[in-house]
Amino acid sequence: MDKILRRDVLWRGWVTVRRNDGAPGVDDITLSAVEEYGVARLLDELATDIRERRYRPLPARRVFIPKPGRPTESRPLSIPAVRDRIVQAAVKIVLEPVFEADFLPCSYGFRPKRSAHDALQILIDESWRGRRWVVETDIANCFEAIPIDKLMQAVEERVCDQSVLTLLRVILRAGVLQDGQVHRSPTGTPQGGVISPALCNVYLHRLDRAWTEREHGVLVRFADDLVVMCKSRRQAEAALARLRELLAELGLEPKEAKTRIVHLEVEDEGFVFLGFQHRLVRSSASRGKRPVEFLARWPADKAMTRARERVRELTDRSRLRVSADLVVQEVNWFLTGWAAYFRYGNSARRFTKIHTYTLMRLALFMSAKHHRRRVYGWHLVAVASPDHLGLVNLDGAVVAPRPFRDWRGKPNAGGERRR
Repeated sequence: MDKILRRDVLWRGWVTVRRNDGAPGVDDITLSAVEEYGVARLLDELATDIRERRYRPLPARRVFIPKPGRPTESRPLSIPAVRDRIVQAAVKIVLEPVFEADFLPCSYGFRPKRSAHDALQILIDESWRGRRWVVETDIANCFEAIPIDKLMQAVEERVCDQSVLTLLRVILRAGVLQDGQVHRSPTGTPQGGVISPALCNVYLHRLDRAWTEREHGVLVRFADDLVVMCKSRRQAEAALARLRELLAELGLEPKEAKTRIVHLEVEDEGFVFLGFQHRLVRSSASRGKRPVEFLARWPADKAMTRARERVRELTDRSRLRVSADLVVQEVNWFLTGWAAYFRYGNSARRFTKIHTYTLMRLALFMSAKHHRRRVYGWHLVAVASPDHLGLVNLDGAVVAPRPFRDWRGKPNAGGERRR
């Protein structure tokens, strides 16, 4: 607790919260309001309240956001007050390294110096080794379903400071405000809380350490999304049964709609993981070399749909009063971020589709802006402007993944040693 209450730790917690921006909680106090009040003053008050055990977090504000690609469905999101986000960030800063010492290599989500592309590389490596049976699933309502008592037992395996444990219990039992009523549940670390992803990893570490790779295959877990690479159908079926058993012991269950066993074969549909469509393909023979089969990946259909929807929003007719330069700049910001993630794959064709779609949307936007026919907008974007009004070019931006080399292109020594 003495480390959590240090000024530099609380200040770093504030910097984290400020960088992430975000909406106000139930008290309607914004980040700008905190700055006007005085950040140092607020941090001193928080430290005093926690030290004297007067700190009580406010209920989180519950909002519902549409699920990507499924506008008719929504997911609950809890927004704590700014002051409570600062406390959670400080607790995370102190506790995260403690648990990182125990976390296993199969876990990739929300961990320092680990990324989605590190997890994706494991799929490439293991498919190359002959693991062509895949179990894919994710945990149903994971953040909301974690039992608080069992979660605290997992925390107590590494943390014995009673004041810190008490603070965590207070944070977890703060509840959420929905429809004017405060709801408190014996389960859940609300999705949207700063510390929730770290606590989710702490709890699911129990699944990781109970997993037997030699018997059930290679587990790859990114938060609540799981994939197991297996060598046979029998092993895949055993792996799925083992997953169900371990999740039941944790009070969780797999989402049935997303749970299945896939056999990777050329021309089959493959599976979707972390936004990519993964499919086994066969290279073409060239210069006397035999064709080889390898696991390729590219942006999944849902990722493509979301990209088109975002481009459509940015070039909608309702924005005709916005300058063309600003619209192109905003489109470039989105495409640059989108491509930065999906460029590490066999994504060239899909990048071309998004680029072509964006050109078409810009042409329609310019035609409507100048009250001219569509052909005018297309001429303006594709012919009259050599750089397409400054639109970012996605051609040549992809990096094809290779087995036993990480996504940065460096040799993956750890993968080579693994058998």
